[in-house]
Amino acid sequence: MEPRMNLFDHEIGARIGKRIYAVSQVIQESPLPKETQELVQLRASQINGCGFCADIHAKDAAAAGESPARLALVAAWRHSTVFTDAERAALALVEEGTRVADASPGVCDETWARVREHFDEGQAIALVSLIAMINATNRIGVILNNQGGSYEPGNLATVAG
Repeated sequence: MEPRMNLFDHEIGARIGKRIYAVSQVIQESPLPKETQELVQLRASQINGCGFCADIHAKDAAAAGESPARLALVAAWRHSTVFTDAERAALALVEEGTRVADASPGVCDETWARVREHFDEGQAIALVSLIAMINATNRIGVILNNQGGSYEPGNLATVAG
């Protein structure tokens, strides 16, 4: 299937894309660990079926030194031993925060308490914002039928227009 349109080919889409990228830059520069950021974005993209974003975040994580085993186990993180307690809290939060439309009650108090055990206020704000932004980006990618597979690691700024 072909992509339906390129967001950046239109002035409005380019302006929106640049603002989404600007928010993402603030999150990237936050004290939230980079490894956690990529794992969270990859997991949300898997849940949402966004091959375009899953491609970006798996490849960027690998290029940054993430192990193949950890990348392969993100979707099965509850049944693996390769993630820290902090990463597990973040992965639980991204799943609950992403699946709110799946008859889920949203984020449970237990998950939020685990997040706050491992992340200070600034990190928690960045994590919540990251989850919101990757879900928005996933939806754009899925609606426009953007395909994964051709992303070159480190080229997100180019993709974002």
